[in-house]
Amino acid sequence: MFAWGVIFPLGMVLGIVKSRWHVPVQVAGTALAILGYALGHMHGGREFRHNNVHSKFASPISLLLFAQILMGIYLKLHLEKGINGKIRRFVKMGHGVVGKALPVFAWTQMLFGGITALGFCQGEHVGQCLAHFIMGSAFIAYGILLTILLVVGQLWLRRTGRSQEFFDSVVIAAWGMVNTFTEHRWGTAWVKNDWQHTTMGVIWWAAGLAGVWLSKDRDGRPQRNFIPGFVLLITGWAMSAHPQELMISAETHKMFGYTLMAAGVTRIIEISFVLQDRPGISEDGRVAHSFQHVPAFLLYASGFLFMGATEEQMALVAASGMDHVAYILILYSLAFLVFLFANALITVYDRNATPDLRKDAANGRLGPRVNGNVPIRDAQEFELEGLMSDDEDDGAKRPGEDDDGLNSLSTVGKNSEGTAH
Repeated sequence: MFAWGVIFPLGMVLGIVKSRWHVPVQVAGTALAILGYALGHMHGGREFRHNNVHSKFASPISLLLFAQILMGIYLKLHLEKGINGKIRRFVKMGHGVVGKALPVFAWTQMLFGGITALGFCQGEHVGQCLAHFIMGSAFIAYGILLTILLVVGQLWLRRTGRSQEFFDSVVIAAWGMVNTFTEHRWGTAWVKNDWQHTTMGVIWWAAGLAGVWLSKDRDGRPQRNFIPGFVLLITGWAMSAHPQELMISAETHKMFGYTLMAAGVTRIIEISFVLQDRPGISEDGRVAHSFQHVPAFLLYASGFLFMGATEEQMALVAASGMDHVAYILILYSLAFLVFLFANALITVYDRNATPDLRKDAANGRLGPRVNGNVPIRDAQEFELEGLMSDDEDDGAKRPGEDDDGLNSLSTVGKNSEGTAH
């Protein structure tokens, strides 16, 4: 888990910024992954269900890792002559795609590992598990994307010529269309949950289309809007009222709904009041208001709450004697850890991708900002440099001038006398 969940994502970021630590980190991760694979197949301890999903997915992801290693070795050899020059760019592209996909596959495999260890998601529980784990992971992914765009993606977003709500609304509309036709088993009787899930899909694609329309102003320029935040708000309200059999399940779903509602409300406040419909606080895209991290984190928490609210998990927690407060606090703690790790990876990328700005900061050229816009120290130095250059020019001896120059007191007096006459 440490290799796949921590080392490989860190190595991926180091590879993106072309750090010299990329290869050593990935080698260490590969060694731990091979050790874990061997121990998983050679131990004589607890045996899990035969042909479980975790063991089935282990071989494909291991083959993918092996292919990634081969592509990395090929690129490291710098073979660029003859046919190697033609295929190198395709290998480089494949290495990049697989490297970025591995953390997603690793997350999936870790979820499969937890399911297998607990013996969950079998038979009639498969559908519910899929809904909770897919939707919960989607909320966490949404939070990670918001964090990336907030910290290092503001300038990229402006270059696209689209507002962030355009992309959010497109995904919401597509997801809603899928939910509209997959949440009910067609040909069977409709039950309460079917009605809620299907109508939730309808409002998602309807609101998503409205969000796409509002993402441009009357002159065709990118425009912020409230739609994605409102979708989170109404979805949270619906999930907070979702009927449940167990009390702990009802309380967990209620907290999930409240957290998602809070994410929607804070997102609307961020866009409408903190940013006032602007793409960001500063022109350089390097400044973020502390409040902007709130909706992103609440999405992490919403994802963990929803993933931890399956029927089998709720029955297990209820039988353990743990109350809903302690369980919810544990899920929030997991959300904080993932939030921390995501921000750490983004910081590693930012510091290695913009070394020039780091040098300016180290030399003291990046001073405190006023309203997140102008570095005070830079502005003061610019003004002082202009004044100093003027003084030096005035103080320089020109042809035909005496040593006193125009700035001497006697000269000023003489000029004043001349002016008075």
